[in-house]
Amino acid sequence: MKLPNIQIKKILYATDLSETAVHAFSYAVSIANMYGAGITILHVLAEFPGEQFILNMINPGTWEEIKMRHYSEARDKLISKKKDHIAIKEVLQAFSEEVNTGEKDQTFVTDEILIKNGAPAEIIVQTAKEQNCDLIVMGTHGQGVIADVLIGSTAKWVVKQSPIPVLVIRLP
Repeated sequence: MKLPNIQIKKILYATDLSETAVHAFSYAVSIANMYGAGITILHVLAEFPGEQFILNMINPGTWEEIKMRHYSEARDKLISKKKDHIAIKEVLQAFSEEVNTGEKDQTFVTDEILIKNGAPAEIIVQTAKEQNCDLIVMGTHGQGVIADVLIGSTAKWVVKQSPIPVLVIRLP
């Protein structure tokens, strides 16, 4: 039996800014290194993430700088309900840069950073198709027997609906 030659050129890393998602990023980077693939980072906003989620991604000093630079924009967004999400995009950019400069043997290319609104599972699958990705990497929050039955509804939906492979990671 001859196995197909697997080529992974583009990885969609979907993050909810949680600790589990940060852990899943290490898998995305590792696979990107093995295959010479680029990574597209996607965060889907059903609602604005809490500050604790953001602090899982970057250090507190960087977050304070971003908040200060985007204070007026954040204020305007709350008042006018704008959907640009520039501050969150900058958080993800800073996170990507910090990880990329952290280890010499763990370099990768961030193709794009996307912030979208909507139902996370649907947007993840749709974006993977639009971006012509070969693999989706994402975290899940499953813990224990009950959680295994209910294992991350977003991850479960993505696995069922995605036409490409999905690597679902949970914290050790």
